[in-house]
Amino acid sequence: MGVIGTALIAGDPFQRIVVAGLARLFPSRRIAILTRWQRLFAHFILRTTRMLGGAHIQAPPRIPGEAGVLVLMNHQSVLDIPLVVSALPIHTRIVTRAHYARGKPLILHMIWLYQYPVVEPTATVRQHLKRVQESARDSPVPVVLYPEGMRTRDGRLGSWHEGALRVILGARRWTVYIIVADGFWQTALLTDFMKKVWSIDSRSAVVGPFVGPEPGADPDPFIADMCVRMEAALTGLRSEAMEG
Repeated sequence: MGVIGTALIAGDPFQRIVVAGLARLFPSRRIAILTRWQRLFAHFILRTTRMLGGAHIQAPPRIPGEAGVLVLMNHQSVLDIPLVVSALPIHTRIVTRAHYARGKPLILHMIWLYQYPVVEPTATVRQHLKRVQESARDSPVPVVLYPEGMRTRDGRLGSWHEGALRVILGARRWTVYIIVADGFWQTALLTDFMKKVWSIDSRSAVVGPFVGPEPGADPDPFIADMCVRMEAALTGLRSEAMEG
């Protein structure tokens, strides 16, 4: 998938100069400008994967795009971000692992431009989590979190890293949606994706909305419920695939 790699390289200076420049020049249009760029790039990646790579990718149902929406998604592949972007009508703040903020030019600048909250894998650093909470509390756009933190190698739902989710739930009252996608796990790593993109046969579903707990309330029962619901939705997708 050299086409996507070339676009990522070419997209970096365009994003830095044109997209960021327009966002600064027209602050009242910032959300619209950033939305157009984020969705354009996501759709380009998905279309290229379908048309040139031969993948079958079912688009997820749409989710309302507004402040106070929190999206939880399982994590199977490098396409999870384009998928969640395609499900929302405006741009998002995606909670991102810290190592993506180092040494990856386009992604590094996108993290800064879109104000993505950045967390360490363990999500235990107090100052780190405070910044995540502040970003979530003040966000004028939806927030996206992959609770597993890392892509799974067998497609099953992995253990959740709940530190970031707890502080996000404590930041404000959320309307929560769950997106589940299946059929990507065999191409979880970039090297696998490059070799076997044609083998992707995916399904997606949205569950919700759910009303999150009040800030200050114990979030653990709600987190446990979301985990169970995500597991059930993923199982349902797999059952549909077997029946189909």
